[in-house]
Amino acid sequence: MSGRWEALRALLSASTTITPPADLAAWSQGWEELVAGDHGPVALALHGGFAADRVGWAFAAGYQAALRRLLANFGLAPDAAIRLALCATEEGGNRPRDIATALRADGAGWRLNGGKSWITLGPVCSELLVVARLDQGGEPSAPPTLKVARVPADAPGVRLRDKPPLAFVPEIPHTAATFEAVALPENALLDGDGYDTVVKPFRTVEDTFIALAVQAWLLREARARNWPADFAEALTASLVTLAALSDRPADDPVTHLALAGALARTQALYQDADRLWDGEGDEAAERWRRDRPLFQVAGKARALRAQRAREQL
Repeated sequence: MSGRWEALRALLSASTTITPPADLAAWSQGWEELVAGDHGPVALALHGGFAADRVGWAFAAGYQAALRRLLANFGLAPDAAIRLALCATEEGGNRPRDIATALRADGAGWRLNGGKSWITLGPVCSELLVVARLDQGGEPSAPPTLKVARVPADAPGVRLRDKPPLAFVPEIPHTAATFEAVALPENALLDGDGYDTVVKPFRTVEDTFIALAVQAWLLREARARNWPADFAEALTASLVTLAALSDRPADDPVTHLALAGALARTQALYQDADRLWDGEGDEAAERWRRDRPLFQVAGKARALRAQRAREQL
């Protein structure tokens, strides 16, 4: 398995000439080939980001690597052909009380009914990690008992509906989904409480891995464009920090505070990148300016996570 240090060394020494994917299907094929190379999740984020020519493809690599890192907590390593999506958000949100999608025992397996309003990379995902409440008959429990089910995207009863593209990273599509009496085997559910073991930790894991992939992309651009060496060095230091944090428990307040510091440094690096991109006039520079709002998404949630971590210590 290719390690993170080998990946970091490649980021600093490999040719910066790449063949960017023409579209989402081409990116998906390239991602499958990368996963088949038996890389760990951190190396996947780094190599995937380095191979990108824009924030969108780097984001996709970081998102997929994050989900693989999360599944590793359950002893799972999906096949290279599997592309994943976490399906938590519904019309009311993604807190436990917002989850109406339900799982009911059905013989030796389960039946899934409900819907999700926001699935990242839905059109190319082959496996959906669906957060649902257990329907045990009688009055609903409060708070609900949540589980995460592994659902094939092409299973009978699964229907995906495209959503309009965002103004930034429009290459990354999103879908909504409905689940109508989807039959699942008994072993389709991940162990533990779905909110505590998947939804909550994924916020931390996703932030870490998307930052890894985007900064790997920036490092390739910095080298290709002969930007100042100290910027590339600062990116390298940030990548080393983020890689180390990826090994930390995602529910530990120390992890949250350290990640808050690492992401603050990440924002400073992006501000430095703004000034460097201002000197460029090509399509990549225009895409950077278009996609810049991505890095402000969920800022309040990150601040709240750090605040809670300080209170816990």
